[in-house]
Parts: sequence; structure tokens; C-alpha cells
Amino acid sequence: MKKLTRRKFIVTASAGSVAAVAAGSVPFSDITFISSSSDKLAILGGTPAAAAKVWPKWPYVDEKVIQEIVDTARRGIWCRIDSSDNKVARFEKEFAGLMGIKSSVATGSGTQSLNTCVEALGVGPGDEVITSPYTDPGTIASILVSRALPVLADLDPESFQIDPDDAERRITRRTKVLMPVHMMGQPCNMERFMELAKKYNLKVIEDSAQAHFAEYQGKKAGLIGDVGCFSFQTSKVLSCGEGGGIVSNNEELMDKCYTVHNHGTSRRGRTETIGSKYRMDEFEAACLLGQLPGVMDRHYIRNRNAKYLTEHLKECPGLVPQKLYPGTTAGSFYLYSWSYKKEHFNGAPRDKFLKAVAAEGISLSPYIANGLHKEPWTQHIQTLPVYKKMYGASRLKKFNSELHLPKCDKVCEDMVMLWASGPLLGTLADMDDLVNAIMKVYVNRDKLTSI
Repeated sequence: MKKLTRRKFIVTASAGSVAAVAAGSVPFSDITFISSSSDKLAILGGTPAAAAKVWPKWPYVDEKVIQEIVDTARRGIWCRIDSSDNKVARFEKEFAGLMGIKSSVATGSGTQSLNTCVEALGVGPGDEVITSPYTDPGTIASILVSRALPVLADLDPESFQIDPDDAERRITRRTKVLMPVHMMGQPCNMERFMELAKKYNLKVIEDSAQAHFAEYQGKKAGLIGDVGCFSFQTSKVLSCGEGGGIVSNNEELMDKCYTVHNHGTSRRGRTETIGSKYRMDEFEAACLLGQLPGVMDRHYIRNRNAKYLTEHLKECPGLVPQKLYPGTTAGSFYLYSWSYKKEHFNGAPRDKFLKAVAAEGISLSPYIANGLHKEPWTQHIQTLPVYKKMYGASRLKKFNSELHLPKCDKVCEDMVMLWASGPLLGTLADMDDLVNAIMKVYVNRDKLTSI
């Protein structure tokens, strides 16, 4: 039996040997790691590997942010309609420039952006929109507000993204829109979704709430489908508390989105269609404008650190990083996530692993406890007269039968993540602390059952 100290293991273990273990060609039981007394788990009385770890503060605030907010307060122009010289319009222009397009539309939240796009594309009662169960409720809220039916497809359990093959199986004559969600800030399999859109004559709304500046096959997330939506909520990598944004290469569609988000009133000042008031306010725009000068620098740092973590945690077969689809050249890394494989941690459940890592000074956590298919809205809408009338008993019965999504359930059970907006702005030494804490727990995995 091969015996290595933790330090020697980290230095000498190869990706190939770890892959062999993970693949089963080398019995896991044939490799053991002997830790020194100094490597005693902190939760069992040892010294933490990353004691009192302090990550870069989030949300991001510097003097530029403060100055933009103070300037807004002093100007007394707090709503974009108070002046043509407004900060919302300025933000829309600058954000569009970073995305490489002519214009964007800023809203009060990411959900409002989705609501706007659903309305602009004419989705309404009797229509169906296919999307992911593994997402924020805001995704389906935009569909439900239109009184359309959210149809949930199962996941690719390695990428945590909606599975386009399962989505295709759920397309009906009522399907009008595909709404893939770029979870954790990593692009979905958009090549396949665009193939489906062309094949079935469907529109595509990208829920890019978490995917600011992510890139897939030479295109930025949000600009691959017909229209894309972003969130600027507090935890996002570009944040103003709430706030959202809409992008598209289709200027006609952007004009429609502007009209819808401006309570149906167009840029020409005429009330032309149905729409709520989803406008971003000047303080939100000010907060965002203050962050834009350095936002791409922070984007590159997150990608650098994410790559570093992926490379340096290859020695831990019990944590499998989120799969990125071929053609992904940059992620947003709103979250950095793994699948937790308890069989490589002596069968210890996920919560014991998380407690042990937390004691070492590193906070990891699950993400979504249950997919949206397990939430009460699925039954509530079936009590509403509009859904009974528009979809009928047979369609609602089929809707119920399709709420069995075992791959999503598995992702909810196994996923482990780092809230990455702030932490991935740390130094490489910070990344080493994270790696060391995880590896310390991995090497001492036989002790986890005693926690």
C-alpha cells in the first residue's frame, strides 16, 4: 500500500494518477495518505489552515462608486426622465460598449428585464416557455406574469445547466420561447439551443443574470440568442443592490424592449403597447457607472483565479468542477462550483465536509436546496381559472407528470460552491489557502465520520 504525507502528496500527485483513481483503474483503497499531527482537522482541535480568512469585500465599493453616488444626490436628478443628461442613459451606452453592441436597456431588476423581454416577444396565455428548474424564481416569474406556462427541462448533471436534449423532448405546438439559464455565470450549450430554435422556429431569451462578460464561441453571453438579460443584484459581479439590463444585436427588438419597460411609451413619447414601469433609477446607474472602469480587470482576475483553483484541486477527486462546454473562453464566475463525490470522502455526507472546511477558515455551501419543480407554484397555477381555461385538464396533467427531474435533484444534493464575486478577486496566496483547506480535509477524510 502506497503511503504519502499530505505535503508530499500535493507536490508529487499527478493529474493522471488522480484521474485513474477517479476512473476506477486504481482501487481507491490502495492509496492512503498519512497526515502529520500538525494536520489535525481544526474541527477536531487542530490549527485552521486558513485562520480568520478575510476575502475582498463585496459588494465592490471604491472612491469612483462613492463619487458617482454623491454627484447624483447633489444634482437632484434622481429619475432618468428628469433630464436628457441622465446617468441611466450613460450607463446603458457604456455597458453596451463593453458588450460590443450599439445600445442596452437598463431596468430595475434582472426579473424586470426578463419580464420586459417576454412581453416584447409577445408571450402570453396559452404559450409555453422552456427553461431550467435550477435557477432563481425570477426566471419563471417572468413567464408566470405573462400567464404562459413554464416548462421545466432536466439538467446536464456535470455542467448544472439545462439539458438541450431534454428541452427538445418537451417542445410542443404551444412552445414559443426557449429560455436557457447560464448558471454560476458559465455559458449553457448555446450551440445546441440555437439549433433547436432554428429547427422549431422558436425565439431564445438568454437568462444571463449571473453571466456578465462570459464568452462562448466568440460571442458574449446574452448576445447569442434573440435577446439577453442581466441582473445587477447585490451579489452579482456587477452590482447596484437591484437593477437589470437587456442586450441584443436586434435594434428593432431593443426598441420594443425600451417601450415595454417604459410603461408602453416609446422613445418617440407615444404610449404604444402594454408595459409596466421597469426603469432603472439614477442612483442604481451611478453605482454601476462607478464600477465600470475596473470591471473587466476584475473579470480577468476571477478567470485567472478560477483556472488556478481548477488546476490545483486536481489532486482532489472528490470535488469535480463544473463542466464548461467546448467553446467557453471566459466565465463570469459569479459562483465557483463543484460536484461533491462522497465516495471519495469515505462516504461522509456533504454537510460534514462543509463543516470541516468551514472550521479550516473557508466558507463553502450548497446553492439551491430544491429545484423549482418542487415548489408550490406548480400546483397553485393549476387552481387559477386562466390556466384551466388556456391549457385544459389533459395538458396540466402532462405538466404534472413532467415534474420528475432526477438529474436536477442530484445536482441539488451534490453541488458545493464558493460565493465567488468577492473571493475570486483574492491573490494567488488566497487561492492557496483555499486549496490547502480543502486538501487538508481530503487527506483526513477518514476522520469526517467522527464530526
